[in-house]
Amino acid sequence: MIRILNCKNKNYKKKLVDLLNIRRSRKSINTSIVSKILKDIKKNGLKAVIKYEKRFSNNHKIYASKTEISKTIKNLDPKIKKAIDFAYSRIFKFHMLQKPKDIKYRDQYNNKIDYKNIPLQSVGIYVPANLPSTLLMCAIPAQISNVKKIIVANPRINGKLNSAVMYASKKCGVSEIITCGGAQAIANLAYIQKVNKVVGPGSDITAEAKKLVFGSVGIDGIAGPSEILVLADKFTNINEIGTSLVGQSEHGPESQCILVTKHKEIIDKVQKNVLDNLINLPRRKIALKSLKKHGLIILCKNDKQIINVINEVAPEHLELNVTNYKKYIRNIVNVGSVCIGKFTPMAVTDYTSGSQHTLPTLGSSKFSSGLNVSDFYKKISYVNLSKKGVEKIGKFAIQMSDFEELKAHSKSIKSRIRRK
Repeated sequence: MIRILNCKNKNYKKKLVDLLNIRRSRKSINTSIVSKILKDIKKNGLKAVIKYEKRFSNNHKIYASKTEISKTIKNLDPKIKKAIDFAYSRIFKFHMLQKPKDIKYRDQYNNKIDYKNIPLQSVGIYVPANLPSTLLMCAIPAQISNVKKIIVANPRINGKLNSAVMYASKKCGVSEIITCGGAQAIANLAYIQKVNKVVGPGSDITAEAKKLVFGSVGIDGIAGPSEILVLADKFTNINEIGTSLVGQSEHGPESQCILVTKHKEIIDKVQKNVLDNLINLPRRKIALKSLKKHGLIILCKNDKQIINVINEVAPEHLELNVTNYKKYIRNIVNVGSVCIGKFTPMAVTDYTSGSQHTLPTLGSSKFSSGLNVSDFYKKISYVNLSKKGVEKIGKFAIQMSDFEELKAHSKSIKSRIRRK
């Protein structure tokens, strides 16, 4: 069922890249309507948002009042409330350690440079319908960063709010809930709410919308469908491999699940185990489509090849479920999050480990990181030169500006220098 790529062939890397690019190109996804929606909402505002919500979701209410939120939270199962409290505590404690420090610099001439982290004034968070975990992952770093206004876009399901998302929003100090989804939610955040930045995962439609509003607002990145790569050896428990692959595949038909191994003898066992784990799965059809379309088993010859393959795939999540992970980990540089050892299933990191689950996908871990506290700050330099300082460092600046033929720059510097 899952495609197998054997790396014994010299051109294996090209075949791997070609297979990855089929999914990364997103050519099979029609997002042409997104630009039309954005332009309409930018021009016509709330009226256009309501129009698209009615059309796509039969939703007539695009805001949630405090009274409605409170009533919804009362219906939340106490067990889920307790789980959210537990996750909140761990995510908060870990992300609190990421808080950046301001820098103060002073040289021998009493020139001063301060580098300060200034919180964004407002942030919009897109949360797919029933995912309180996503709200926690995105809102807690914003809360830690002292963002003044946090607005959440979370679509209603059958006209109703999600009680778990509402409870998580309250814990995270969310200022406002707008109850719409898709491209119209992103446009609402960018053009009506006028937030400084939009963060959070979503469908290909919302990803395209974020891409198009970038420039009017900041974004955290273009999040694609979820991914996992499991590295296994002959000692790895087969069911641990199978459940991790199936677990990621149930996110959606465009999710990608990859197994990398040197041991040919485990491949058939994994294939069978995956099928067994699909039986009676509520999202079986979705998972099956994902595994058939994008699932991949890569058979490598040696450890060097394994490292090259993982760095080329640059997966969102990596499970190192092998007896000796240390020989790999220091050479793996392209990955969103690494789960080390048999007792660290990726699924736990989606919820309660405390680490971040909004991570780079589609190979973007080659140049980007998961969402973090720094994403909710801007950095500003404050430069204060002394009389002696501008004389000492200004002469070298004049030499450079003269070389670059920016004579007015030189004049500006000379005007501050009294000692000729």
